[in-house]
Amino acid sequence: MKQFLASVNESDYITMRLGFVTTHCKTNPKFNFHKYLIRALNSDFKKVVGISWYLWVFVVLFLLLNIAAWHVYFWLAFVPLILLLAVGMKLEHIITDLAHEVAEKHIAVEGDLVVRPSDDLFWFKSPRLVLFLIHFILFQNSFELAFIFFIFAQYGFDSCIMGQVKFIIPRLVIGVLVQLLCSYSTLPLYALVAQMGSSFKGAIFTDQAQQQIAGWAKSAKMAKKKGGSTHAGSSHGGSPNPTATPSPRSIQLQSLLGKGSSQKSHLSEKKPEIVEEK
Repeated sequence: MKQFLASVNESDYITMRLGFVTTHCKTNPKFNFHKYLIRALNSDFKKVVGISWYLWVFVVLFLLLNIAAWHVYFWLAFVPLILLLAVGMKLEHIITDLAHEVAEKHIAVEGDLVVRPSDDLFWFKSPRLVLFLIHFILFQNSFELAFIFFIFAQYGFDSCIMGQVKFIIPRLVIGVLVQLLCSYSTLPLYALVAQMGSSFKGAIFTDQAQQQIAGWAKSAKMAKKKGGSTHAGSSHGGSPNPTATPSPRSIQLQSLLGKGSSQKSHLSEKKPEIVEEK
């Protein structure tokens, strides 16, 4: 029931933030965790609102199972609700597991202990599976609501395709409930708890840094291909070019890494402390 009211309190947030920063950002204790969460949620949201081929396969099965007296549409409306409650329960259970782990360590070793993110906390050791389930829940629920309003607009409320009122009203109520619960509780809860995996997401870098790193990687691949062709030419009697001119992107990346290393050395001289951003 915790996922409905106060799914994450202040102490939960600060503790998970401390565990993430301590594990992934030791050299930058003032890492802005809140902005990272916003960037990660925006990145995942693009995937959540997308449509994949396996979702359309489910839609085809959904339509083919519409057999008289089966009331498949009515029973299928409970699938997103059950999955949503299961996902929310799992995310809350992960927070509880982290709290129990810290409590057990504190009994054995006195001192300041922080949570240790791990993929073992998630189903099948895969945090991305939770995102897939949320994607399926929102798609199925949106399709359910859209299908009801399409039949209503195309054939009218009294149409035999629409079905009986005692089956339509619960479907609408469940659809609205799932949409509100997922938007208000489950999706923000996922954005925070998903960071308790063993690895961090690419959103840990700013957009500018991501573009520079992607550009540098692309330039490195092109340079590697050119180097391979040059080596092949030299083996056939050609002469390789002994001098290589650095690309502008590599110079920008070196400058960026230079700034980061200087900031890292500057921070390492200070006493690390975790400060919660406002």
